[in-house]
Amino acid sequence: MAAAATGKTNWFAIWVSTAVVVVVALIVALVVWMNNSATDPGTPPTGSGINQETGAVVVGEGSQTLDTYIDFMCPICGQFETTYGPEILDLVNDGTITLNIHPISILDRASQGTEYSTRSANAMYCVAEADPDAAVPFMQAMFEQQPAEQSTGLTDDQILQIASDAGVTGIDSCVTDRTYASFVTAKTKETPIQPGATRVGTPTIAVNGETISNSTIPARGSFATLFN
Repeated sequence: MAAAATGKTNWFAIWVSTAVVVVVALIVALVVWMNNSATDPGTPPTGSGINQETGAVVVGEGSQTLDTYIDFMCPICGQFETTYGPEILDLVNDGTITLNIHPISILDRASQGTEYSTRSANAMYCVAEADPDAAVPFMQAMFEQQPAEQSTGLTDDQILQIASDAGVTGIDSCVTDRTYASFVTAKTKETPIQPGATRVGTPTIAVNGETISNSTIPARGSFATLFN
């Protein structure tokens, strides 16, 4: 009797083993899906004014490069634009540099749930795609009308009005649908970290591909020394 019992198929053990395999497979599939979703850049913006590899809004054709990573909710970014913006454009206009502007989103938490950083960065891409020449005027106006941290930020209608004032219309759905929101999120994760820092901050500056500490940026009127 004992010998006969040991010869029986243990269907319960088989069912349990099969169930475990199925659960493990589902967990693996879920992890893969979540990882892919987290890194999916979504729809990339197109156009001559956008670098398809880096996601930068490109201004100028100089042999040297300045990359700026900005968040439209970041007050220090606004101060940076006020302080150095004219000098940077002078370097663009005289052919010294190519300016690569990276609109990123690290301060959505500071806009009471409206995700202003993502919305405004998305809008920058909408504008740059529609008219590359309008990108800088749009950026300047956005900082001139920059909302305070912990506010709800500008509405989509207000952003669209700023775009219109910069000469771009017909991008309503691009802005309101947040067409490039996933792209903004993906590119934000690629933002370099300043020397001595432990996390991404804005503005972040890279000169000829080398990320520098903001403490090394020269005084107003001397920005060109970074390219000597």
